[in-house]
Amino acid sequence: MIHLQTIGGRRIACWLNNGGVLPDRRTLVFIHGSGGDHTNWIEQYTPLKTTYGIVALDLPGHGQSEGPGEGSVSAYCEWVKRILDGLGIVKPVMIGHSLGAAICLAFAIRYGDAAAAVVPVGGGMKMPVNPIILEGLRTDPGAIFALAGKLSVAKPNRDRLSGLLAEALSRVDPEIIHGDFSACDGLDITGTIAGIRIPALVVCGAEDKMTPPLLSQDIRDAIPGARLALIEQAGHFVMLENPAAFNTTLTDFVNSLT
Repeated sequence: MIHLQTIGGRRIACWLNNGGVLPDRRTLVFIHGSGGDHTNWIEQYTPLKTTYGIVALDLPGHGQSEGPGEGSVSAYCEWVKRILDGLGIVKPVMIGHSLGAAICLAFAIRYGDAAAAVVPVGGGMKMPVNPIILEGLRTDPGAIFALAGKLSVAKPNRDRLSGLLAEALSRVDPEIIHGDFSACDGLDITGTIAGIRIPALVVCGAEDKMTPPLLSQDIRDAIPGARLALIEQAGHFVMLENPAAFNTTLTDFVNSLT
C-alpha cells in the first residue's frame, strides 16, 4: 500500500505493508535505481510482505515522490536517512539496485550500524557512465531509453522486459534521469568501503552488461566478511529477471542475521 508523508518539506511516497510500519518484524528497505520507482521491486514486496516489514521507496522526483531529484549519491543518501527517521524505521536491511546500491553502500559507510545489513544489487565502488549517454539524455532521450531497456536485461528476458523498462523510463523527466546517471558517474567509494562493518550480501546478474559481475566481486572483496551471489539467467535487472532465485538468495541471507 502506498504511504505518503511530508519529509524535508516534500511529499515522499513509499510502499509499506498495509500502509504502516511493522515493528515486530525484520524490516527490508528497497531502493530503486536510476529513473526507477518502488515498482521495480514488485516481485519482492508482493511475496515477501507476509514475512517481513517492507519499505519500498520512491526517491525524490521519482514515482509519486515530489521533486526535484538529486545529482549525487551523497544527497540521495541523506534523503534516505530522513525518510527512515521520519517513518521511525530502526536497523533495517538496506537493499538497493544500481544507483540504489550506491546509496545503500554510502549509507552503511556514513551511518555504520544504523542498518542491520546491506545488499547492493548490480552496483560498484565506481559506476562510470559513458558521456555519450549523458549527452543523449538531453538530445535524444528516447534513443537512450530504448538502449537502456535492451542492455539492462539478459537476452532471454528482453522480449518480456525491455519494452516495459524503456516505457517506464520514458515517463520520467529526462533531467531527473540525467541527475541519477550523473550521481552514478561521480561515485567513488574505493577509499571508504572497507569501513563497512555490518553484514553484506552483494548480488549481481551473471549476465549484467551495465555493471558487470567483476564490479560486484570487487565490492565483496572490499567489505570484510561480505558474501557474493551471482544469479544465473539475469542481467542488470536481476530482481525482475529471475525473481525466484533472487528472493531465495535474499531471504536466506536475511534469515541468517542474528
